[in-house]
Amino acid sequence: MTVNQLMHGILFPLGNTVFYAQADDPAALPRDPMPSTATNPLTGLYGGWQAVENSALALAESAELLRIPGRQCSNGEVVNVEDADWMRFVDDYKQKSLAAYEAARTKDQDAIVGASGDLSEACLACHRVYRREIPQGDPTQRCIHGPARNR
Repeated sequence: MTVNQLMHGILFPLGNTVFYAQADDPAALPRDPMPSTATNPLTGLYGGWQAVENSALALAESAELLRIPGRQCSNGEVVNVEDADWMRFVDDYKQKSLAAYEAARTKDQDAIVGASGDLSEACLACHRVYRREIPQGDPTQRCIHGPARNR
């Protein structure tokens, strides 16, 4: 699995579940009529605030997936998981994910707004260094393996 696949398949959907709670109360969503097969985690069997809590915890745990040696960018370059900046960004992302979990446990939208904003900033800080912006190009070339190769 490449970093891009990890982002699209795991971090992006989990992050969106956490970020949803910034604007709307997850407890106010109606449950899916068939919650055990719901495709929306917020309306499924473990929906509402529990989905936000679970997603934030899963985000924190997914930090370990970003530390696996040999992980590649979508362009085939190997991510230097020993790079001090990479480790710092991953650590910050994990801590901000845990803070989002704690905020979700309070079921307080003001708390989750702050925590998810901090989480979003942690993601953006890493993206500024390790992701190219390619408005009209090959999306597999977005990921770069280190700051020295940025832009």
